[in-house]
Amino acid sequence: MKERSLRLNSSAIAKEHPLVQSGIALGRKTYGSPTLSDQAALTCQSLKLGPGDSTRSHSADEYIYVHEIEEGVDLYIKILKGFLK
Repeated sequence: MKERSLRLNSSAIAKEHPLVQSGIALGRKTYGSPTLSDQAALTCQSLKLGPGDSTRSHSADEYIYVHEIEEGVDLYIKILKGFLK
């Protein structure tokens, strides 16, 4: 078997990390993402959290609604406020 790419990395962040815990405190669930992103090029802990419906992301007809972006911004602010306490 030959590797397809050696430049992509597995990425993760511990469930105990304060940033993750801030999201959990807001009722968010944790899971492994089935989609690929630029996150695979990172060599540090990382959290993948994008707005919108993930079943529409990274596809030929990808789209996102404005209200989903607004909800995402609100969520990011809440998570960061909980993290920075």
